[in-house]
Amino acid sequence: MSEVQDTTNNTATDTETVMPGRSKRPDPASTPSTPLRGVRLNTPKDIESHHLFQPLLYWVATAGLSPADICSPIRGILRNQKNAEVFMEEVTGVDVQEQRVLMGDCSVPYDYLVLATGAHDNYFGHPEWEHYAPGLKSIVDATSLRRKILLAFEAAEIETDPEKVKELLTFVLVGAGPTGVEMAGAISELAHKALASDFRHIDTRMTRIILIEAAPRILAAFPESLARKTQKRLVTMGVEVRTGTPVTDLDEHGVVVDGERIKAATIIWGAGVSASPAGKWLGAEVDRAGRVIVSSDLSVPGHPNVFVIGDTAVAMQNGKALPGVAQVAIQGGRYVAAVITDRIEGKELNKPFHYRDKGNLATVGRSYAIVDIGKIRLTGFFAWLLWLAVHIYFLVGFRNRLVAIFQWAWEYWTYSRGARLITFERCKDFFAD
Repeated sequence: MSEVQDTTNNTATDTETVMPGRSKRPDPASTPSTPLRGVRLNTPKDIESHHLFQPLLYWVATAGLSPADICSPIRGILRNQKNAEVFMEEVTGVDVQEQRVLMGDCSVPYDYLVLATGAHDNYFGHPEWEHYAPGLKSIVDATSLRRKILLAFEAAEIETDPEKVKELLTFVLVGAGPTGVEMAGAISELAHKALASDFRHIDTRMTRIILIEAAPRILAAFPESLARKTQKRLVTMGVEVRTGTPVTDLDEHGVVVDGERIKAATIIWGAGVSASPAGKWLGAEVDRAGRVIVSSDLSVPGHPNVFVIGDTAVAMQNGKALPGVAQVAIQGGRYVAAVITDRIEGKELNKPFHYRDKGNLATVGRSYAIVDIGKIRLTGFFAWLLWLAVHIYFLVGFRNRLVAIFQWAWEYWTYSRGARLITFERCKDFFAD
């Protein structure tokens, strides 16, 4: 405890403690040039040393990219930013009275605190479902799902019971937002193309992929016309799409939907999220999803030096809650950086945060995507090229961008998946001897 306190107190400059989530691209423009001291901390279940580009996690889970292709070490990213420190430690709370971030027996002081601790999967009152239907929020999630998906095909190859083979080759995706849609398309291409010639006793083209959505249609954040075209595309790829049918039960053998039991060895959850416990740490008002209800400047009411952004916060604009998408978090981060910088320089930024909607993109397998940017609505190959360009741009590091371009080009022409590795990890406390 004393080491952390000594390290953080030996400075005459202001201290900004930042606890970020994942999936947001660091923006140099959002980093103040004033003598601001920053500390990056980890959150519960997020003790990691890397920045993660979350939109491409599904590509790792389906063996299209390796984990290192969408990650960059935090210390490497901040190498040249000498006023930033990184502590690989788990945050357990915040003392807003003493202005300290708590890490077990240690703590870090702050003058300004920015919480961007992200969200986790929401199982709507059924936490036991998580064991059978994992989500996709981290690299560990992605590699675990990759192992589960590939092992299903391996188990089917040596299974002699036809009914068991059908169960092993059935994949259920719960939730038809961008994650569910993109995963469904990727699994379809993996089974119907990439693995089609690799097995001798099963026909992977017989794989059954079921996408389940409780709402009346898929992709609720997109215009209905684009959602209809996407659903049509999924059907042509062999994906069964079921809307207006919530999952009422699930276990290791499958799901129950609309009274029907569907046997499936692999279930993937993408039906909703809940915020991190940041609201409890602060004792702040939260909504039903646990998100902190913030003021117009993204600060916590009653604590003007504490800011909450991203999936951890809910901000209002024109009487409506802003969506939990990356652009809200990115723009919020830039805004908060400007607010803190102005305050340090003795100025006040009275302009409230205003989100500018830059549109949505989603891809459905090889060479097909949908784009909704203002009045521009595109589908098909050119939309896919735009999706590629945007995602390559937001990847951190030249190496990752180059690898992603090469991998996508190679897989476009060959349908192969170069990261088809089945690995098993031994769990160990990373601080243990």
